[in-house]
This record gives sequence, C-alpha cells and structure tokens, in this order.
Amino acid sequence: MAERTIQAQEVITCDLCTKPTINFCNSCQVSLCADCINKHVEKFDSLPHDIVPFKDRNVAFPECEFHTNQRCGAYCQQCDVSICLKCILGPHNGHKVKNMPESFNNRKREIEKETKEIELTIIPQYEKKSKETESKLSITRAECDELETEKEKQRKIWHQEVDTIFNTLGSLIKSMKENNLDALKSYQSKINNSIPDMIQTLHQNKIIMKSKKVSEVTNYKSKLAEYKNMPIDIDVELPSLKTNTVQGREISLELGEYKACLTQTTLSSLTEEVSNLSLQNLLDQAKSITTISTGVNPLYNVAYVGVDEAWVSGKDKTISRVDIQGSVRDTVTTTCIWPADITVTRQGELVYSDGDSRTVNIVRHKGTETLITTPLGWKPDRLCSTKSGDILVSMFTTDYSQNKIVRYQGHTVKQEIDRDEDGEPIYKGGEESLHVVENNNEDICASDANDYTVVVVNKSGRVRFRYDGTPARRKELFNPTHIVTDSMSQIIVADLNDACLHILDQNGQFLRCVDNCGLDKPRGLSVDSEERLWVGLLYSGEVKVIQYMK
Repeated sequence: MAERTIQAQEVITCDLCTKPTINFCNSCQVSLCADCINKHVEKFDSLPHDIVPFKDRNVAFPECEFHTNQRCGAYCQQCDVSICLKCILGPHNGHKVKNMPESFNNRKREIEKETKEIELTIIPQYEKKSKETESKLSITRAECDELETEKEKQRKIWHQEVDTIFNTLGSLIKSMKENNLDALKSYQSKINNSIPDMIQTLHQNKIIMKSKKVSEVTNYKSKLAEYKNMPIDIDVELPSLKTNTVQGREISLELGEYKACLTQTTLSSLTEEVSNLSLQNLLDQAKSITTISTGVNPLYNVAYVGVDEAWVSGKDKTISRVDIQGSVRDTVTTTCIWPADITVTRQGELVYSDGDSRTVNIVRHKGTETLITTPLGWKPDRLCSTKSGDILVSMFTTDYSQNKIVRYQGHTVKQEIDRDEDGEPIYKGGEESLHVVENNNEDICASDANDYTVVVVNKSGRVRFRYDGTPARRKELFNPTHIVTDSMSQIIVADLNDACLHILDQNGQFLRCVDNCGLDKPRGLSVDSEERLWVGLLYSGEVKVIQYMK
C-alpha cells in the first residue's frame, strides 16, 4: 500500500478575531472572516474597501530598496526593515525574519492599537487638561483682579493715613499761628496806645517849663516811672518739625517676597502741643451768656441754624426755631410721633429722623421730602450733616441688639461703620442712642451711652481711641449724650448724669469740664459760629448759651 503523506496546512485566522479567514481587503491589507466584513467597513467607512476572497488577495509587497525588480516578501526583525529574497540570502542571512503578510498584519494591529489609545485615552486626557487649565486661567484672572482691587483699596487707606497726619499738623500750625499773632498784636496794641499819651505828656511838660506859675510846677505829677515800666516783651517760639521713629500704627502689604510698610508715628510732643494750645484757648470758667425758655418740655434736641437762632424739638410732632431772645421764628409740623434727632445742612435746610417710618426727612419749600429710607429691621436715630454734604445716620436694630453708623451720599450708602479689624462690634447694642458728629479731620465721633464711652474712628472707620470719662473725676457714672466738635477740633460731650460738659482735644486728651453754668440734665447740644455752646436742658425746656473759649 502506497504510503500517504498528509501535510497539515496552517489555518490563517481573521485579523479582527480568531475565526478562519475567508476574505481579504486589498485596500487595507486585512484578512477577514465572514462576520467581521461589516465591522471592518463600518469602522473605516470613510475609506474605499476592495473585499475579495482570500485566495484572490493582492498583497502589495513594497519594492526592495537594494535589489531592482524585487519585492519584499519578508521583514527583518533584527534590522527593522522590509527585505526581499536576495536580502535573506545576502546581508540579512541568519537574521530573524517574518514573512511580509504576518509582519504587515502585526504592524497594522499595532497601529490600530496605538490609534485607539490616542483616540480613546490620550486625546481625552489632553482635552481634560485643557479644560482644567482654562479653569485655572479664569481663577488666576479673578485673583489678579482681586489683588488689583485690594491694591487700590490699600492705596486709599495709606493716603488717608498720610492725610490724617498732615491734617493734624495743619491744624496745629494754624492754631499756633493764630495764637502767636494774636499775642503779638495785643502787645503791639499796648505799646502803640502808650505813645500818644507820652507825646501829650511831653507837650504839657514843655508848656510847664515855660510857665512862670508856681502852682503848675509844684502840682506836676511825674509819669516817668510809669513810662519806664514798659510792657514785658513777648518771646514767640515755634517748635521745629521733627521726624522720629517712635513705635506707632503700621500698615503693611505683602505679595510673595515683596513687602512694604507705612508707620504712622505718634509724637508725644505733638500731642502735648495740641493739648496746650487747646487749654490756652479755653476759659478758666465758662460763662452763661443767656438762658432761652423754649416752652418745649421735655427738650431733646438743639440744632443751631445761624444768626442767633436754633431749631429745637421734644416729645411731640413740632420742631420750632427760636432766637436768642426766646421768640419763636418758625415751626415745622412733622408726620412722626416725635423726631428722634434734628440737624441742619450746610445750606441751612432742616433734616429730621423718624424711627417709626424708618426715614430721614428734609424740609424744603415748606414741605417735607424723604431723603433716606433705612433697611428693614433698622431704625434711624441720630444725625450729622458733614462738611462734604453727606449725612451720617446712627441706626439700631428693632431688637436693640446692634448699633452702627452709616454714611449716606444722597440716597446711596457710602460707608458703614460697625465692626473693627478683628470683626468685633465697635458700638454696643442697647436702648440708648448713639450720638454722632464729624470732626474737622474727618474723624467720626460717637457717644455710646450703652457702653458709657465716647468712641472715635478715623474716616476709614478704624478705631482711634475711646474715652470713658475717668480723667474728669466726676461723682456719677459717665453718661454721654449729645456730642459736637468746634473749630479747634475739640470734642464736647454732654454728660447727663454729672450735669456737665466734657471737653477733649482731637486725640482724646481730657482738657476740662464745664460744670458751673447750671446744666441740669444737659441733653441737646450745638455750637454756633462764634464758638458758643447752645445746651438744651431736658426737663426745664431751657437752652443755655455758654461762652467757653477766649
């Protein structure tokens, strides 16, 4: 029996799965089973596909670079190049090679795998990173804008601090100038007034010397000693402006490694000069010039309006304007139960607050207009019309738990003062009013009767000092009510319990008490253009006009 040799043929599988190959895509050089033909075409639907039976495949082997008219039927794995039969027998003899279809298919699978990884993994990662970077760009822009805003805010604060220093120096120099010039003028006036008298005496003496009358000579009274006693000369000494590095308040900025500091030094000599000048201008004993009977009882508020007149109000709807003789010059009938406070603008217009309606109103052309309406839950209380035309309004919550001061420019809130740098309340909550006034250096001074203190903040709302009445050494507990300031930037506070007025300099240094003018329960307080105080007395309904400065 003839021996039969059976040669097993290698089964060629589909490039997309493990099933036997039936077809071949000449366009893509891919072996395909029956099930994978549609998958392949759909996956690469943008490309043309020449699908033929596997036996009719047309494998496009590349031409050999080294042997003319030879096709590369194999791939040298060692040299990583396509080679022909002559190459296998020649320079690549003994190298590990693969036939071209297998190498082709393997390389296509590698490309496909790489393509999938780029499409499904790497590109999404890049897109995600791009979105993350866009978010960082947005955050960085916003943070830089915030830095720019904060920089401008700090620029204003630094400028305000510098302005405060030089405003203080300006007030001091102005006061020294006025006081020294007044002293020199007074001395000059004494000297000049003596000269005509001496000339007259000289003329009379010459007549006597020529006279033959014994009586004229014997009755002669010598004025020589008087004339020799010249008024003591005045030595005017002005302090020099000194720079110093005494520890004071410091404002600092840091941005990365950059740091800048501005220190405001408090010169003790400067404080002493201000206090000494203020004391020189205060009378040793204040004088009550007149007492005005207003007929308003109880009397709550007094607001000087000019030409020896003041608006007064109490526990009724009427606000009256009385003159220094006690005559009623005008009346305004409000719509509230009684006005919480009254003030006068720089144009002379009357402004009053109505807590129940939450409004601040202005009287114009014999009518009343609403100037400000406070937020829900807040009632307006005490008022101050500033030199810039703004209105300062102290207000409290309906449960009396909070107090604050708000600056209005027209209807617009320009500033709120309620918390310090540590976030703590500046003013204490309670049922007592928070009286408010602006000083010449734009400090905002408030008498906080709930805390028995006077609180002074600078124009940016930063606390400068507190005064609790201790230096005055009064018998009763300090109970501050109305508060005003004068042209010397002195702060005058009515003390309801001790029947007196406390006078402080602009830095909070206690100067003197006015306690000798019968100030029984001082409540209303205002200062006129002649540096006189108009003090309202709560229960008598009287207004005392007091001279307290020279």
